[in-house]
Amino acid sequence: MVGMEEDPAAERAWVHIAVSALGAVVTAAVLVALYYLLPLDDLSGASAVSGLIVGIVVFVALISWQVWRILRSDHPGSRALEGLFVAVPLFILLFATAYYLMGRAEPKDFTEALSRTDALYFAVTIFSTVGFGDISPKGETARLVVAGQMILDLIVLGVGIKVILGAVQRSKARSADLAEDDDNR
Repeated sequence: MVGMEEDPAAERAWVHIAVSALGAVVTAAVLVALYYLLPLDDLSGASAVSGLIVGIVVFVALISWQVWRILRSDHPGSRALEGLFVAVPLFILLFATAYYLMGRAEPKDFTEALSRTDALYFAVTIFSTVGFGDISPKGETARLVVAGQMILDLIVLGVGIKVILGAVQRSKARSADLAEDDDNR
């Protein structure tokens, strides 16, 4: 437009958002590819539950690291988006892997045999609270893991998002305070 100058800061912010979003999407795609490509067939059902516990610890560490990055970022909103695009797929894939391994170790634990795609589909339906009912847990261990996912889903969706948004707000407030201090000097 005539007479309007471009805002370089706004342009840099959009570039940062685009780069963060692209990086997050690529990371999520890599996680899904690893889910399908890793040689999981030799692992047992016991590996599923212990692996899930380790995975949840890694997930909590990832969220903590993401919150730390958000708090120190000049672009906390895009960092939060990036964090969610990595954390949510990882969380779902952890449970999908556990369901796949459990289904292979004890086929009677679910209403049908689970392929990797079936396990991923099941984990997503549980996460989204849709639960179509076409696949359901039958064994006690499977029911406990599904119940655990349901509880953790509520925690991730409620507390996790609140913590991430709180970090964004604190980071923005810190940036505003620093800008105000610079103006007062």
